[in-house]
Amino acid sequence: MATDNKTAAIEHRAYARVGLLGNPSDVYNGRTISFSLGNFWASVKLEPSDNLLIVPHPAHDLVQFDSLSHLVTRLQSDGYYGGVRLLIAICKIFSNYCKDNGITLHDGNFTMSYDTNIPRQTGLSGSSAIVCAALSCLLDFYKVRHLIKVEVRPNLILNAEKELGIVAGLQDRVAQVYGGLVYMDFNKKHMEDLGYGEYTHMDVDLLPPLYLIYAENPSDSGKVHSTVRQRWLNGDKFIISSLEEVANVALEGRTALIEKDHAKLATLMNHNFDLRRQMFGDEVLGAMNIEMVEIARRIGAASKFTGSGGAVIVFCPQGPSQAKLLEDACKTAGFLFQPVKVMPSFLTEIDLGTMSTR
Repeated sequence: MATDNKTAAIEHRAYARVGLLGNPSDVYNGRTISFSLGNFWASVKLEPSDNLLIVPHPAHDLVQFDSLSHLVTRLQSDGYYGGVRLLIAICKIFSNYCKDNGITLHDGNFTMSYDTNIPRQTGLSGSSAIVCAALSCLLDFYKVRHLIKVEVRPNLILNAEKELGIVAGLQDRVAQVYGGLVYMDFNKKHMEDLGYGEYTHMDVDLLPPLYLIYAENPSDSGKVHSTVRQRWLNGDKFIISSLEEVANVALEGRTALIEKDHAKLATLMNHNFDLRRQMFGDEVLGAMNIEMVEIARRIGAASKFTGSGGAVIVFCPQGPSQAKLLEDACKTAGFLFQPVKVMPSFLTEIDLGTMSTR
């Protein structure tokens, strides 16, 4: 390595994401529209070092407890998993990808650490944000950003999570790699031919003001296992037709955004959630998640999950006065409420130069 790299620290952020329309059709060859949420993010720092070290987070990878009851309570609320496993997994996937594709990596070592403020279990893609930020650090540390296509990077992130048994689709990772507002088409032919979907940036200014509702302790995030995927694989006509309808919500939503048809957008957001509810059922969705949607609907706002539950994205067609009613209702119900901040695209000229189409 060059001398000037010996002391250079690399740090990248990846932001939470909101599935605006079309989810969960991304894992069923559907279409989605998602955007990068600036309210929350994960950051990863990589520094050259003599040995390769993955640093546990002092809060999220806790190994010291006040007592046995503290340990048990912590596991009940946060589970067994922190971020270290995510960093290790992406290092492995990155290394294997480079080896398989003839990309030579220098033999320098590094120390990698992370931090995150993305609320847990809120369907805001906290795990993939950590992996995405780590991948960006690896691309720069090994100076291979120009050699790994932007379209492929979401797959690397997803593969790292699959290593750990995390079941998910590409939508979240695409939004986090690309940034901004992205329309995604996961049609079967494109996925089979190239291994990834067709991803198109949209102007973030097409979005109206949006709001986020989430629970501070999302313990009721739906405890019952869903049978939707198995039913889809079995050829269940209701599930197949419902998922096609969900994918069409994103297609229609793209037109509604471009034409600034906010009334249509509100209708599509509500329809998206209603279709999900019909397919998955209330037991799977969880009472708390449903209440977050309903609290917005009771004041006439449009609402749906940001992901699979834990947080809700809301559009208030009547403007700030309606948003104030929603904020007050959330406060009364014990939910957290924030205006949404949309992040622009993160792609650099180097990134854009790797893409199949500009």
